[in-house]
Amino acid sequence: MIDNPNDAFAQYEAQAGLRAQLAREVTPLNKAALFAVLQTAGIQLVTVHFDGAGDSGQIESIDATNPDETAAELPAGTIEIRTPLWDGSGVQTEAMPVRDAIEKLTYDYLEEVHDGWENEDGAYGEFIFDVGERAIRLEYNERVMATSYSEHEF
Repeated sequence: MIDNPNDAFAQYEAQAGLRAQLAREVTPLNKAALFAVLQTAGIQLVTVHFDGAGDSGQIESIDATNPDETAAELPAGTIEIRTPLWDGSGVQTEAMPVRDAIEKLTYDYLEEVHDGWENEDGAYGEFIFDVGERAIRLEYNERVMATSYSEHEF
């Protein structure tokens, strides 16, 4: 047991730093593995719609298209995805369905660039996985409540 709360916070911060470093190392590997599976299945684009507010957020839909822009089914089977352990001490590898791997990458990228996207008024948008370009584009919209106050005394 840690007697000093400052020591506990410092330990947590150190573990978070290690976890973030491992995430930066494994995310490109996960992306490459996913694109390889999607390319083999003949998929050109995957679009992931997300929406969040009020301290919760979710993926609304995942749509895949073929090169001729017709709807496609995500491939069956599993893909190996690497995830940093919470304490930053290493990486675990897990086989998961392709749809789950897409969701995981989506949430990982959201956490990386817009941590807290689901809080308060929240945010919505889409990720576009372009298999041919081997690129992922995020179109992100943040909701902001505006308030205008004035006081007058006559």
